[in-house]
Amino acid sequence: MKIIRFAAGNKTGYGVLENGIIKVIQGSPFRKISYSGVTFELGEVPLLAPCVPSKIVCLGVNYRSHAGEMNQPLPPSPLIFLKPPTAVIGPEDNIVYPAMSQRVDYEGELGIVIRKTAKQVSSERALDYVFGYTCFNDVTARDLQARDGQWTRAKGFDTFAAFGPWIETDLDLADVPLETYLNGQLKQKSTIADQIFKAPETISFISQVMTLLPGDIIATGTPGGIGPMQPGDTVEVKIGHIGVLRNYVVKP
Repeated sequence: MKIIRFAAGNKTGYGVLENGIIKVIQGSPFRKISYSGVTFELGEVPLLAPCVPSKIVCLGVNYRSHAGEMNQPLPPSPLIFLKPPTAVIGPEDNIVYPAMSQRVDYEGELGIVIRKTAKQVSSERALDYVFGYTCFNDVTARDLQARDGQWTRAKGFDTFAAFGPWIETDLDLADVPLETYLNGQLKQKSTIADQIFKAPETISFISQVMTLLPGDIIATGTPGGIGPMQPGDTVEVKIGHIGVLRNYVVKP
């Protein structure tokens, strides 16, 4: 099932996408889904980021290939940081290149969407708390990351948390392919088999630190192949069975 969030006039809503038709649902998709009877064709209404997270928890250095290109050792436990909800944008939105940075990178990632409140959950039960999965671009001001030492500024600019185009509730985590394209050129190609910490362990670990709420996002790290973007570029994160998240880089 593909869960989307859309704008219609001055209102927003959720729907289920089936065969190019958006079936509008009543209320929140994180409860029992019931349909309103209203439908739209895909493309008739603009798509938004598919949920509204209270926080975005990201993993750093969670692919062996990325650790290698960054000349960093494999972390002994998940290396987590936060992006603010003010950084969120959705599909087809603009990534604004901040004036204080000279290098802004793409980082294609698999995003996990939390279904229900998760606090101190076990790895064995962790996937029970997952609503679905989405494409995520952990946009990063690489020069500021190196300069600051900690990552809040480099990761936290407005528009630096792009995800969508929807939430896929049915995904086999055995070997999910992930690709990132810049202006149509393949830049990142991997599968989640290269992840150091898999989804159950990651969710459990984070839930020991902070309570995860419905709609929160966990961005599970990026594979090797990161690189800079420039104003005028188009970046696409493609994950098999989910879809393609497309965004455009613009000047401030």
